Amino acid sequence: MFAQTFRFGSSQFHSRVRSAFEPRKPRHRMLRFALGVVGLGVLAVLVMFSVVLGAAMIGAGVLYKLWKQRGKPVAGDTRVVEGEFRVVGQPVLETRRETQTNAL
Repeated sequence: MFAQTFRFGSSQFHSRVRSAFEPRKPRHRMLRFALGVVGLGVLAVLVMFSVVLGAAMIGAGVLYKLWKQRGKPVAGDTRVVEGEFRVVGQPVLETRRETQTNAL
């Protein structure tokens, strides 16, 4: 093993680490252009795949929801709203304001 292997302060270490993580571009213009086109093609394929996958997931969710609701009765009158209601008292904020104005 070399003596400089585990010395992290040297410039050799930094150059080896930098060269390990920096992609090298080819020098030939046509090869550089071809690799750029291939990269854009891969990016376009990934984007289209994600769009198709997202649309399939939304479609599956809609179909599942429709499948769960089959056979259930649909409300006949559109003016009727079903729900549970509760009558609440007068808000506390208004009573506090009234007491403050009466005290002045």
